[in-house]
Amino acid sequence: MDEILTGVVVDETGLTLAEFACACGADATWVLELVAEEVLHPAGGGPEGWCFGGRELTRARRFQRLQRDLGANLDAAAVIVELLDEIDRLKGRLRRAGLE
Repeated sequence: MDEILTGVVVDETGLTLAEFACACGADATWVLELVAEEVLHPAGGGPEGWCFGGRELTRARRFQRLQRDLGANLDAAAVIVELLDEIDRLKGRLRRAGLE
């Protein structure tokens, strides 16, 4: 049986808080906690006007996996996500320089 998948392309115009929480399979409280801990950095002012882009969705999903799969607490997961982001940035620089 063939399965048809549908999706939404998330660019930097972004998702609202409710849409973002749904895309993460989490509730808004979890997202608010990550914003309060400065793990996520939405654009816009305050929760009613926040806009989450694709980069933030990637960070949130990484964070979720670290908490779920490794049992990482908030602080440990935040450090690991920062390090993974830095690795991604460095790999991008290597690709652009033709060294990877």
